[in-house]
Amino acid sequence: MKVLVVGAGAVGGYFGGRLLEKGIDVTFLVREGRRKQLEETGLVIESIHGNVTLSPKTILAGEETSPFDLIILSTKAYHLEGAIESFRQYVSKETAILPLLNGMLHFDKLAVQFGEERVIGGLCFIESTLDMDGRVIQTSPKHDLVFGERSGERTERIVKIEEAFNGTKIGYRLSDNINQDLWNKYLFISTMSGITTLMRSPIGPIREELNGRVAIVKLLEEIVAVMKRVGAPLPENIPTLQMIQIDSLAYPMKSSMQRDMEKLFQVEADHLHGYLVEIAKKEMISAPVLEVVYANLKVYEKQLS
Repeated sequence: MKVLVVGAGAVGGYFGGRLLEKGIDVTFLVREGRRKQLEETGLVIESIHGNVTLSPKTILAGEETSPFDLIILSTKAYHLEGAIESFRQYVSKETAILPLLNGMLHFDKLAVQFGEERVIGGLCFIESTLDMDGRVIQTSPKHDLVFGERSGERTERIVKIEEAFNGTKIGYRLSDNINQDLWNKYLFISTMSGITTLMRSPIGPIREELNGRVAIVKLLEEIVAVMKRVGAPLPENIPTLQMIQIDSLAYPMKSSMQRDMEKLFQVEADHLHGYLVEIAKKEMISAPVLEVVYANLKVYEKQLS
């Protein structure tokens, strides 16, 4: 299998690197600066699941090469449009595109550009970052990747993708119900990132403050109501299940969006919470906490400009 990983950052670098470590034919689509860095130091992964230094193949957007069997897309949502243009020429009729973005909006955008049939479902659970030297630092037990056909079928191509991940140091899973997995994660991420960015606090202090906990539950219930209105396949007891998950988080746990705000980085406000607010308004669903979360993020974005 010939794999193209769009970017060699904290997520793409880790999962692409583990495939390369196994011996899969992996190429990284990167920018000039990252290419030079990789040529000088290699792709360095420091992880509790094993350290490795690799010599990856890289290409820049526009360079000639044959199409790929699988394209792994792990950019932030606000880089999606540019990413699409960067790998468009490497897509053939047989290419499968595996996006690892949070949320759901990107599936429509990718389907419009490449066709519904080329886009498979995917998500990941991983805490990783790039340090100042460009090394991928991965420190938690979770390094999971979940994927599957959105139709639920076990197609020939999805089995081949599973075979590619088999034997790697990745906690992968082929899902027969990836749509439910995607909505479950979207619900968790939008709740967790929404409340921690609103309160400017890790989850622990919010949970232990009575009104903070009330706000978490209210936000969760509002998002569930919005998602169910558009037919999201969520179980009836999902609020209880999600609160159990939130209560299991370490006291100092921060959302990645909160960490981005602390670094004065861009955030995925429109892609995650804005999408839900738009549905709520269209369907006339009351979602005051969600609207405040989204307003908070938009105020932050204006302060960046």
